[in-house]
This record gives sequence, C-alpha cells and structure tokens, in this order.
Amino acid sequence: MNALSRSSRTADGEGLRQSFRIEGMTCASCVRRVELAVGKVPGVKAASVNLATETADVTFDGAADQAAVIAAIRTAGYGVATETVEIEIEGMTCASCVRRVELAIAAVPGVLKAAVNLATETATIETVSGAVAPSALDAAIRQAGYEPRRRAAAAAGGHDARQEAKDRELRHLKRDLAVAAILTLPIFVLEMGSHAIPAFHHWVLANIGQQQLYVTFFLLATVVQFGPGLRFYRKGLPALFRLAPEMNSLVILGSTAAWGYSVVATFAPSVLPAGTVNVYYEASAVIITLILLGRFLEAKAKGRTSEAIKRLMGLQAKSARVERDGAFVDVALEDVQVGDVIQVRPGDKVPVDGVVLGGSSYVDESMISGEPVPVVKGDGAEVVGGTINKTGSFTYRATKVGADTLLAQIIRMVEAAQGSKLPIQAMVDKVTAWFVPAVMAAAALTFLAWLFLGPEPALTFALVNAVAVLIIACPCAMGLATPTSIMVGTGRAAELGVLFRNGEALQTLKGTDVVALDKTGTLTAGRPELTDLVVSEGFDRDRVLSLVASVEAHSEHPVAAAIIAAAKADGLPVQAIDGFEAVPGFGVKARGGGQEIAVGADRYMMQLGIGVAGFAEQAAVLGRKARTPLYAAVDGRLAAMIAVSDPIKPTTPQAIRALHDLGLKVAMITGDNRRTAEAIAAELGIDEVVAEVLPDGKVDAVKRLRQGGRVVSFVGDGINDAPALAEADVGLAIGTGTDVAIESADVVLMSGDLLGVANAIALSKATIRNIRQNLFWAFAYNASLIPVAAGVLYPFGGTLLSPMLAAGAMALSSVFVLGNAMRLKRFAAPRIAAAAGAPSFTPAE
Repeated sequence: MNALSRSSRTADGEGLRQSFRIEGMTCASCVRRVELAVGKVPGVKAASVNLATETADVTFDGAADQAAVIAAIRTAGYGVATETVEIEIEGMTCASCVRRVELAIAAVPGVLKAAVNLATETATIETVSGAVAPSALDAAIRQAGYEPRRRAAAAAGGHDARQEAKDRELRHLKRDLAVAAILTLPIFVLEMGSHAIPAFHHWVLANIGQQQLYVTFFLLATVVQFGPGLRFYRKGLPALFRLAPEMNSLVILGSTAAWGYSVVATFAPSVLPAGTVNVYYEASAVIITLILLGRFLEAKAKGRTSEAIKRLMGLQAKSARVERDGAFVDVALEDVQVGDVIQVRPGDKVPVDGVVLGGSSYVDESMISGEPVPVVKGDGAEVVGGTINKTGSFTYRATKVGADTLLAQIIRMVEAAQGSKLPIQAMVDKVTAWFVPAVMAAAALTFLAWLFLGPEPALTFALVNAVAVLIIACPCAMGLATPTSIMVGTGRAAELGVLFRNGEALQTLKGTDVVALDKTGTLTAGRPELTDLVVSEGFDRDRVLSLVASVEAHSEHPVAAAIIAAAKADGLPVQAIDGFEAVPGFGVKARGGGQEIAVGADRYMMQLGIGVAGFAEQAAVLGRKARTPLYAAVDGRLAAMIAVSDPIKPTTPQAIRALHDLGLKVAMITGDNRRTAEAIAAELGIDEVVAEVLPDGKVDAVKRLRQGGRVVSFVGDGINDAPALAEADVGLAIGTGTDVAIESADVVLMSGDLLGVANAIALSKATIRNIRQNLFWAFAYNASLIPVAAGVLYPFGGTLLSPMLAAGAMALSSVFVLGNAMRLKRFAAPRIAAAAGAPSFTPAE
C-alpha cells in the first residue's frame, strides 16, 4: 500500500483503511449522521469521523467499495472531496486495450472511476482526493503493458507535447510502412504472379529455382516480420504472457504462424506431411504491411479528428503589448498578469480577457458567438482573448489570464467532452471484454475442424483459415467507433458555438421531447426597450418623450431606464426637474420645463382624474402583443400612451420553428401573468405555457413537464435558472448569462442566439446516429466475416478468404469507421441551412 498516500492496512493486516475528506459538516450531529450513513454500507467494518480535520476514516472488511461510501455520504447531505487526473497512454491499438487499461486503473485503491478514450489516447481518472499517488496509477498502466505520460500543466504546452508525440509516431509508422512495402512487393509479385500467370511461373522456376526463391522470400519476409513488424511483438507477446491477448496478439499469432510454417517448409520440408509443403511468406509479409498501412491511415485520420482543438489553440495570441514603466512593450502571453494595461492595434488578436479603458474599435467575436458581424467596443466594454481586432485601436485592463480566460475554459470543455465516455459505450466494453479470447478460440476451432474434417492438404487449409480468422477479427473498429464520433461531433459543435460539458449530455440531448425555455434573457433580449409612444392630438412626440425621460431619470424602475435610453438614442435632452414624487404601484410625477408631468398606469391617471378612453383601441392592440401600456399627462391633460417591453430576440421565432421541425414540443416558463405569457406564446407558436412561476418554482415546473416519461431540456441564463438547469435531463445555458448558470448546465451556448439549441439537438442526433452506424459496421463486419474466414462458404463453390485479404479488410474497417466519423465535420446546422436557402434541416451528418 505504499503507493497510497491516505490508504493503509489495519494493524491486524485485515481490511483496508481509507480516509475521505468530508465537506459541509458543521457540528457533532453532522459527525453522527455521516458515521451512521457510512456504517450501513455493505463491507464497511468501522467508520470514524473527525469534525476538526473534516475526515472520515473507514475500515473495510474485505473488498473496499469506495464509490458506495461516497454515495452514502452524499445521500446524507455532505460532500466528498474528489479529484480528476488525466494521463496520456501510449501503445493502445484497439478496444480490448482500452478495457484492459480501465480494469488495471480501477483496481488501484482510491480510484473511483476510470474512462479510457482510444481516439484521444487518454485516461480520465476520478479518485478520492489525496488517496492515490501518481506512481500507483503509472505502475498499474505499465503492468497492463502500456506506457503512461503525464499531461503538461499548460493547455497550449500540453497540446504541443501531445502533437509532437503523435507526429513522431506518424513518422515512425511511415518509415516502417515504407520499409515493409519495399520488401514485401518482390515477394507479392513473384508469388502471386506465379499463381496468376503460368508462363511467369515457369520462367521463375527456370531462372531462379524453387529453393533459391524460398530462401529469398525467407530473407525478405524475416526482415519485415522482425523489423517493421517488431512493434506488434513488443505489445502482443507480453499481453499473451499475461493471458490478456489483444489486437497485437492476434497479429503476431497470425503472421508468425504463416511465417513459421513457411520456414519449416523451406528448411525442413521432410517434417511436414506429404502434399503440405507450401510457403506463405507473402501472407505474413502482406499482413504486416497492410496492418501498418491501416495504422498509418488511422493515425492520420485520428489527427484530423482533433482539428477543432488545434484551431482553438491557434486562436491564442503569442504575445501582448503591455504597459511597463509608462511605455508599451511586447511580452510573452504567459507573462501577462491580471491588472496589466494592454494595447491592441488594428489586426491584432486580443491576448487575454479584460475591460476597455480607452479607444474604440470593432472586434470579430465569431469564434465565440458564431456571428460574423464585428462588435463595437468602447469604454467599459468587455473583450475576450482570442478575438480579432479590426480597424481601430484601444487599451484595456486584463481581468483574466492564463487558464482563467474564456478561451482556455472553452478548450478545457471541448477536451473534456471529447475525452468522455457515452453510456452507449458500455455495450462495446462488455463485448470487447471477451472478444479477443473468443476469436482465438474460434481460430483454434477452425484449425482443428479443417485439420480433421477438411480435404487434403488438411494442414495447409487449417493453417491458412485459422490465420485468416485471427487477422480479420481485430477489434480496432469497435474501439474507435464511439470516441472518434464524439471527438468530431463535439469539435464541430464548438465551431458552431455549442460547448458540451460532458458526453452524457451529447447522448441524452438527442432524446429530448420538450424544450423548456426561460423567458427573460432567453426568449427575450433581457433588457426593456421603449416599443410604443402614441401622442395625443396637439402634443409633439419629441417634447413629450423629453419631459417623460426627465421625470423617469429620478426613478430606479427598469421601465425608467428604457425610456431614458430611448430619449438619448433620439438625441433629446433630459431636463432638470423638481418636486419629484413616486407613488408606489401607481406612478411618478414632477415639475419640469414649467409644466406638471405625471407618468403611470391607467389607475394613476384615474386617481388624477384624467381619462384614458381615447387610447382604448391602441391599448387593446398592445394587450394582444403582451405589452402593458403606461400613460403620460402634461398639465393635467393626457399627452401620450407609452409601452415598454422586453423585446423578443430577432432569431427567437426562427429558433422555435427549427425546434418544431425537429419534432419537439416547446414550453415557456415565466413569472409573467398568464394573459401576457399566453400572448407571447401565441405570437411565437410555443406549445405549452407555465406562467406565474416564482424564481424558486422553476424546478417544480421542470418536474411537471417531465411527467409521462418525457425528456426535458431546459434553457436559461440567470442565477435563478441554475437549479432548473441542474434538475432538467439536459441543462443548456446561454453563454451570455451568469457564471452560476453556465456551471450548472450540461451544454453552453456561447452566443445569446436561441438557434444554438436547435444546433445542439440536431448535432446530438447526428452524432449518435453516426456512432450507431460505426458500431453496426464494426459488429456486423466481424459477425459476418469471421465465419467467412473460417471457411463456412467453402462447401458452396470453394470460397475461402486468404490471410492477405483478411488483413486488408481488417485495415479497411478502421479506416471506414474513421471516415464515417469525419462526415460530422460537414454537419449543416439549421441556421446554416436556412441561410443557404435550403430546407430548415438539411443532412444532419
């Protein structure tokens, strides 16, 4: 147990003692509650909780079920400190490798969960905080036959190191493939040419001789087998010795069997039965060459699946012009600190996040919002690192640097989503756990069946068909089917401004039945605007608006801000007033410009003895538009009717139509009165309305929508949306909203555009469909071709599958899966399809 920092054996040597850090305890009753909860977990011998150190020391009687202990503590209402580490792993080639590494890591005491991703070649490990030393994890991975490599702390540096390692591996594969191909070509041409062209066969025997030909084949094939093919032995042999065979094991068994049989036929033919002296050097060499070709194409394709991360990394500036001692100088990006004043010139990338101090410009923020139109930036505006400055120049103060910048957070989110494991992967894991041993058993059975039941030369048939079974059944495609689609799908989503925080959301989102939308800030702009100003006869619009804005300047009501903003936008003056008086629930009044001005609801006008019947028709129209009218009176006469509302975002109607095109029901959750809410719903075509909901009632609203087994996705942006985001099957946060809402969500929409919801759901459907296509191909391919390789079609026309074709088909299966996953890069989002004039939803792949 020396590998554990907080785990140990008990004094009597029986059972494991594990320490857990507890969060949220405040008193002795908390201690008692935790001890009772933990004590009820099966396998727990004793539990002692210390309030001062906030730890629980748990002694297990036999196997330690740490996950059950943590679940019990959390059920009791307290938190358990856990930590997540990522380790890169070299040498994995197939789904069985993934399974083996996961089992090895999971067996380390203190590990709660391990997920290994073949496409990204990483392991994401959740451990009890402080319980597992890095060396214990590394040792477990090495024990399984693979090499761990710690990720660099800095995102960019870590990515560079990974990319260098991948580039190096690609160069080695290219070299080995070239050597193998050059040496295999003569064998293939001479051997297969002799079979295909009788005259060429006679020429070869007459000019070279059979024995000399066999020796030449032996020399060339041996170099291929133990030169470029040595990589398969380095991984496959240890796995065989551990009784845990994997893809490399199948390759070496098949190719070595063909090569070894040929060596015997070349140098000791007398030991073989009569009629079985044949050589299969071309099979062994071609197997190695084709599998190397498959690995090379696979490595290139896997490199393309992570292009989204590469592009995000490329958005980062390399340096910044920072004020130092009164002058602006160029410094490395990592040297920028919070509070530094930075100068941005035309064409520069904004180095880090901050707030503009002086100057103005237009900034291209399409990498965040997906919107191509540059955004104007002036004093007080926020700027984001990685965006591109256009024409002007400005200075700003850095507020977030390094790993805290929005771009760094986006990169982490995309990497986390790409490295996650979907629930659908559980089926693959179950199959691959026994797949390779089953294939070896099938190959052995094939050999014995042909040896004892097959035609002469039985040994030859037995060897060739057994080798074909071993080679064609490598489970590479199974291991790549899910993670490659996730990588490409989440990368494409990031390009569209949709960030999946975890893989489960990617799978769950496609099953959405109801999309529940918060109104303010989600359907609407989130800021009131003056929408209507109708003046009575004899009054000037600008004069009335100026007087009303002058009075409202002394009010803190949101309506006041909208009126003042409208006056400023029209260049109207805000005048000095006196005698300001606010009547709560009614309105305000004051004197300004030598006149009495009153602004308020109809009941305020009635209190003042001013009739509003003259605007009855217009008020009815506003009511149908879900706008509440206010009235202004000047010197006791009704001067104008005013309406202020939170306007619907321009893209909201299109987004609602897009969701309907996906076959979804749309619900609105709002605190508005039912009449107003239903008017908005009717205007937008929303199917269900949950109105008059208090801020803390949104969770209950989500639960009600979920009745009947419906899957509900909730979209919100405010602090009060966080509980509902967490309660929903999938929570989608508007990226322009609060940090709390974003942290509570499963999916983040980087722009405030509601079309991102339709994008996310459509992409989720496309990605899961792509995964299912890959899995169908991988499983159906093996299920159909293993029997063919075993020779079941031989009685029907003498059809057999040669080991060479088996190797080519095996390589093709992985390339097919990768190629299919790459189709997601061409996913046409709803907004893109609509912009192109195509139907709302073009291919979702």
